[in-house]
Amino acid sequence: MTFDFTSETRSGAGVVERRFTLDGIPGILWTPTSATPSAPAPLILLGHPGGIDGMYPRLLGRAQRAAADGFAALAIELPGSGDRPPSAGLDQARSDLRRTLAAGDPVPPELVDRLVLPLVDAAVPEWQAAMDAALALPGIGGPVGYSGGFISVGVRLAVTEPRIVAAGLFAGSYVPATILEEARRVTIPVHVLLQWDDEGNDRQAALDLFDAFGSSEKTLQANLGGHRGVPAFAGEDAARFFARHLR
Repeated sequence: MTFDFTSETRSGAGVVERRFTLDGIPGILWTPTSATPSAPAPLILLGHPGGIDGMYPRLLGRAQRAAADGFAALAIELPGSGDRPPSAGLDQARSDLRRTLAAGDPVPPELVDRLVLPLVDAAVPEWQAAMDAALALPGIGGPVGYSGGFISVGVRLAVTEPRIVAAGLFAGSYVPATILEEARRVTIPVHVLLQWDDEGNDRQAALDLFDAFGSSEKTLQANLGGHRGVPAFAGEDAARFFARHLR
């Protein structure tokens, strides 16, 4: 499969932004203007929790930083999010989660599995197809890094996709036991960002996941503050992590 590009924008920041569809999946590809076929840019996959247009300002900021460091960046829409067809099973799981949280009840493992695993199973092959298409373009080459959430998608990619050599993960969301076990087989360098007071995420689950990673190089950066309180220097540290492993 190849990208069907629908628009192209060039910014003064030295970034070319191209929107595309890939077999019906919307996405955005950012490349530094300095990238050439003879000097291809490494690629960073920009993970996110879904709703690519709503996430656009943050994705753009991350892509611009990647381009400044000489990297291309890629984001695709998650299954069942944005303008993609809804998923009845996922919508029901989200409804059950809201009802459980409103009642003040603990979230059972069965609900976590229904909420996360079908999304991981569907999203990971799509990310791999997007990698295939991006790496076939002139001016983009390996190695590849994964940055951001949905954290269970990042874990699955880190353990199954050999082209990914480093993962910078945003701690958060629910982690099924299956994903926790997969994390034990992750061996690439991992940098995990955790907001200590994140109101919507389980801190202990994030710590358990970090402990499970089998990587010989793994870093946990924990900062005080809620989900949107990530300090600017945390982004700088993540950028340095990718600079070490993608260049």
